[in-house]
Amino acid sequence: MIKIIESPREGMQGFPRIIPTMEKVRYINELLKVGFDVVEIGSRVSPKIIPQMGDSMEVLNLLDLTENRSGRMFLATGIRGAELLASKAEITHISYPFSFSPAFLRLNLNTTIEQSRETVETITNLCSQHGKQAVIYISMAFGNPYSDPWSQEILAGWVQKLYQSGATTIVLSNVSIELDALLIFEVFSRLIPMFPGVEFGLHLHTTNVGWYEQVNAAYRAGCRRFDSVIGGRGGCPMTGKRMLGNLDTRHLLEFAERKNLTVGIDRKALEKAYETEREIFDPSQSSVRSKEGFAAKSYKPKP
Repeated sequence: MIKIIESPREGMQGFPRIIPTMEKVRYINELLKVGFDVVEIGSRVSPKIIPQMGDSMEVLNLLDLTENRSGRMFLATGIRGAELLASKAEITHISYPFSFSPAFLRLNLNTTIEQSRETVETITNLCSQHGKQAVIYISMAFGNPYSDPWSQEILAGWVQKLYQSGATTIVLSNVSIELDALLIFEVFSRLIPMFPGVEFGLHLHTTNVGWYEQVNAAYRAGCRRFDSVIGGRGGCPMTGKRMLGNLDTRHLLEFAERKNLTVGIDRKALEKAYETEREIFDPSQSSVRSKEGFAAKSYKPKP
């Protein structure tokens, strides 16, 4: 069994056309019926920085949760945003993009490492008080393109500090550098036994070349939590580096199929979500279907 965290927020945030609010609502409503463990709905961020996410709170308020099958996650970029999110009963998870890369934090959050660590502690406390799950991402967890110090020892040291600050769900992300599968295996093989009280996840940015080896490396090392985006869209637009897309949900489901893993996906709901994704992101392809009902390379879950 693996956990799948579907992130339309990641898929939308760098999209060049502003997607109308009601289109976002329609799409996310369909994702919530599929059976993903968690759906990341939006982010609390300045619309001047990420215009696409300017209506995230409106989207949240318009969602129909009567057929919801998933946890609902929102990304906070600071304490004020986290305080607002903690007050919302519709939100079950609050995520935060920590990093021990000073350059990444300066470009993305205009903050320092120590200030970011204090934010982590505040968010984990808020989640504990309000019955929510804090999900702490370590951006640039596998190295960085800024020549900031990185090693597996430094990474392990920061995981220890985050754990001491209350983080029990920690997701490792590469953001803007392609990863070697061996490095993924080494990192998770080191951290998972060291911190049995932490649930580790992988947020993989990739060109989708070698994705199977990368996912399999994390899985073999004991990782059971994976983020993905239908279509593999998105990436981080604030790194100052080229954007890599995200792990395509179709690929992750194909991996689960090959490994005969349980994912709890509703086939009909997933097909509807695929169709809506094409309508929103690629209207020219919205009516193009293979004879099997899905695009030729699309994953088809077992009945």
